[in-house]
Amino acid sequence: MSRPSANPRTPETEVDSMFIDRWSPRAFLPDPIPEHQIKTLFEAARWAPSCFNEQPWLFLYATETEKRKKFVSLLVDKNQRWAGQAPLLMFVIARRGFAKGGAENRHAKFDAGAAWMSLALQARKLGLYAHAMAGFHLEKSYEVLGVPKKDYEVIAAIAVGRLGDSSSLPDDLLKMEVPKDRKPLAEVAFDNFPFEK
Repeated sequence: MSRPSANPRTPETEVDSMFIDRWSPRAFLPDPIPEHQIKTLFEAARWAPSCFNEQPWLFLYATETEKRKKFVSLLVDKNQRWAGQAPLLMFVIARRGFAKGGAENRHAKFDAGAAWMSLALQARKLGLYAHAMAGFHLEKSYEVLGVPKKDYEVIAAIAVGRLGDSSSLPDDLLKMEVPKDRKPLAEVAFDNFPFEK
């Protein structure tokens, strides 16, 4: 089985290995994920922090073949080529307003991102990988998923499964099948105001 060689990522300073180990492959085994593991993923997401403890995220998921096909149909063509192999597909959605009072919750997507990261890290603890996707048909997703657009925002699609044989991917996708590096720390964290001229 062809898999990426040793993880090429090197942290600049000491950090827990779970952050380096988490990455987004495209080659998945189609083997079903046990129901108790699926619940564990969502349990991890449930404990993510959120503004006023609103927990504005929702996960709509599919494991059954026909429902997964419907989810795959919402993806852009490039993502359809690989994500259909994953045994678990989902969409993460955020409630636009606060449950109490209904005012706009401008932190909802930030909080949903925290829930996604919790799910992704828990996936690795279970020997699974999670790959989030921005490449999906947004307007069609509201219709197919039955999501009321005025109340909720569809943020991302996610594929989850065990790492598969990368040689099964088309050449253009195979070239991307490696854990990617990150910007240097000096480019993302500042102890002064970096926008001054």
